[in-house]
Amino acid sequence: MPVKNRFAELQRDITAWRRDIHAHPEILYETHRTSAFVAEKLKDFGCDEVVTGIGRTGVVGVIRGRATGSGRVIGLRADMDALPIHEATGVDYASKTPGAMHACGHDGHTAMLLGAAQYLAETRNFDGTVVVIFQPAEEGGAGGRAMCEDGLMERFGIQEVYGMHNWPGRPVGSFAIRPGAFFAATDQFEIALTGKGGHAAKPQETVDTTVMAAHLVTMLQTIASRNADPVDQLVVSVTSFQTSSTAFNVIPQGVHLKGTVRTMSTQMRDLAEQRIRALCTHVAAGFGGRAEVSYYRGYPVMVNHEEQTEFAASVAAKVSGECAEAPLVMGGEDFAFMLEERPGAYILIGNGATAMVHSPDYNFNDEAIPAGCSWWAGIVEERMPA
Repeated sequence: MPVKNRFAELQRDITAWRRDIHAHPEILYETHRTSAFVAEKLKDFGCDEVVTGIGRTGVVGVIRGRATGSGRVIGLRADMDALPIHEATGVDYASKTPGAMHACGHDGHTAMLLGAAQYLAETRNFDGTVVVIFQPAEEGGAGGRAMCEDGLMERFGIQEVYGMHNWPGRPVGSFAIRPGAFFAATDQFEIALTGKGGHAAKPQETVDTTVMAAHLVTMLQTIASRNADPVDQLVVSVTSFQTSSTAFNVIPQGVHLKGTVRTMSTQMRDLAEQRIRALCTHVAAGFGGRAEVSYYRGYPVMVNHEEQTEFAASVAAKVSGECAEAPLVMGGEDFAFMLEERPGAYILIGNGATAMVHSPDYNFNDEAIPAGCSWWAGIVEERMPA
């Protein structure tokens, strides 16, 4: 099952859809234009059902095969939202919205799934039902969880679910995947340190929160180096350091730190939170100050199911000739919530030698469209043969 000829024919149209979405990026749940665009296309394709408002602005299309005797129902998911980044690509279809751009390729994901939906609605060469899922708010808003909490899986009877993400640096249209833990859990923390401010010429009369915080930033790195098993993945990053003073001659009363924790297991996730709280409490006390820690659990570890991963890889190999083993990714992905609800798999498709995702210079490579659409279609036709 190589790249399907139909997608070569549709590539110009799919590219036009992608570039239209790219020019009109929408952030988090504010995907009103994009959602309306998707819903209109699905209706034009002749989907049996088109439902909007799942997970606030999510869109779902239902396509039934020529037969449905197998009783199988497969979900295919694409994300629709953009990022709060000012675009620097200079392309003629660049973002028309200042401070927002499709810097992660969700425009490409949406367009490819639309292309697959058109083909599947035309051919219906499968025994079962396919549910195409267009999700808002992947970039930090947990739109996947919102759709699940709205009853996505139960309402449409989804039994398995599959997702895809483009990956710069891999050859265009190639694929990579791995079973088990794939994308990291992503947590956030805030630390408020309080001491005693004063004049910089009299540090002995203060409790210096700047020194306290500097020691703490270093100490937090020992969680990975001295508390975690070296074979486990754990990243603790302090990403913001703000004091309550902007003057040269004032030792600040308070310092505020922010950061992220990336882990690949529940055990490491729990360990990181426990150690952050303990270190903050004791380091601050050692300097005569105090610490307040706020810890926010974000996306869970995204875990590919073994059987579905093997199947997804076999379909990818038929499309592109092979499917490589993907590396662990310490970034987060809220498809994790859907994989907690149903078995399934998430795959990477090569985007070529482009800027990395989340860069103002990034752009989705339209040459990947036929392979991506073919993979979506292959998942349906091979899993639910007519």
